[in-house]
Amino acid sequence: MPQGLLERLAAGPVLGDGGYLLELERRGWVRAGTFTPEISILHPDALVELHREFLHAGADVLQTLTFSASEDRLAVAGMAAEVDEINREAVRIARRVAHEGDALVAGTLSPTGSYRPGDRAAADHVRAAFDRQLDDMTSVGIDFVIGETFAWLGEARICAERARETGLAVVVTMAFEDEPRAREGEGPADCARVLVDAGADVVGVNCLRGPVKLLPIAAEMREAVPVPIACQPVAYQTPPGRPDFTSLPEFPFSLDPLQLPRAAMAEFAVKARELGIGYLGSCCGSVAVHVRAMARALGTRPADDRAPSGRGVHGGDVRG
Repeated sequence: MPQGLLERLAAGPVLGDGGYLLELERRGWVRAGTFTPEISILHPDALVELHREFLHAGADVLQTLTFSASEDRLAVAGMAAEVDEINREAVRIARRVAHEGDALVAGTLSPTGSYRPGDRAAADHVRAAFDRQLDDMTSVGIDFVIGETFAWLGEARICAERARETGLAVVVTMAFEDEPRAREGEGPADCARVLVDAGADVVGVNCLRGPVKLLPIAAEMREAVPVPIACQPVAYQTPPGRPDFTSLPEFPFSLDPLQLPRAAMAEFAVKARELGIGYLGSCCGSVAVHVRAMARALGTRPADDRAPSGRGVHGGDVRG
């Protein structure tokens, strides 16, 4: 049986995949604004292709495209009735591509948009939403659970608790907005401790910030808890004082000039490994070339892993 996430982390860094929804929007398959993942049932071949690009680039994990696939989020796009089909098909697609290599499939949970601090009814609603997605995903077959991009620590804690009930390994990551604090006020170290106590096997941070701004936060978590740490930055450069790329006027249609070069993501991977970050990934704006650069920097892909293709377009030999 292939090694699971925790066994792989014990042996060395695990490399995640890149960003999905923004890249699929850029390719014309996802609507900006709602950014919901109905593509898994409307245009599955487009999702297969992006998964395959990340796998070929060197990703050890393929995340299901179930970000914003709760009933409440899908209702915004008029797709609430298809919530179960969307979640199941997203897993089937990721599993299909993962079988082409040695990648694990992570079932993804994300903010529901329904959490309200101190509201018991809202908390119960969030639990039910997570349970529904988890039932759908585990019925098809995932290797572990990733709950990501949580601004509310309370919602992240519920995610960890419900994911723990599956018996699978659980990763939960926070997404800090202007300040490196949860909306309730807890800093990175306290967030990490709460999530570990709630049952997460791996905790960390993802999205909103680029590598330079996200790594110090991950390092703070690394000092606070004994479990592996995950760090998945966006591949965008943000100006001083504006760490959250979604707060910029360029979001979402003019982000192209802000995209980081592949070398920046390779540098991130090396620095993250040096800091003891176990789960290295990336988020919005990160495409296959970024993942490949990270894999090469980590030594899990050769310097040039392209298949030979014969002669160049002008009749000369193809050179690397």
